[in-house]
Amino acid sequence: MLIEKYTSQWIEQFESLKLEIEHGLNGLNLPIEHVGSTSVPHLDSKPIIDLDIIYKNASEFKLLKARLTSIGYYHNGDQGIENREVFKRDKKGGHPVLDSIPHHLYVCKAQSEALQRHILTRDVLWKNEWARTTYQAMKYELAEKANQDKKRYAALKERYANAFFDQIIEKEKSGSGSRQESKD
Repeated sequence: MLIEKYTSQWIEQFESLKLEIEHGLNGLNLPIEHVGSTSVPHLDSKPIIDLDIIYKNASEFKLLKARLTSIGYYHNGDQGIENREVFKRDKKGGHPVLDSIPHHLYVCKAQSEALQRHILTRDVLWKNEWARTTYQAMKYELAEKANQDKKRYAALKERYANAFFDQIIEKEKSGSGSRQESKD
């Protein structure tokens, strides 16, 4: 199954990844956010941790890129999303944490649209039970439509989930809020 039941281990895995990345950044003190479905309590997900490292300017990015490279990541471009750079593992080093926990590492410019979307989506799902429940049902339905195929699922999710979140984000930005606040 692509989608797994929520587990608090995802929070622990994020913390382990964050600690190792911070150590590798060697004093470069930049915020690292847990985003994506694994960051939302009680939301079933693909068991892949999404992390955003946030930088302010080009010189910070250049230094950040060099430090990430030194701990076994390589820059894989922005993959079509401005100000959201993708870093992947080369896995040659066999790092006990960075190579054992499935994750996506993004480096986002502060105030970028990509970063704001990640944070706002996470925060809406945290506080809104209706959005969380609806999104979870959508993910299971899309995984079934995709016959549990990762690539087909990703394409379907991008199409349908983006439209779902576009509507929710517009409501949040306009101040009309969402249907039902969670008491979590």
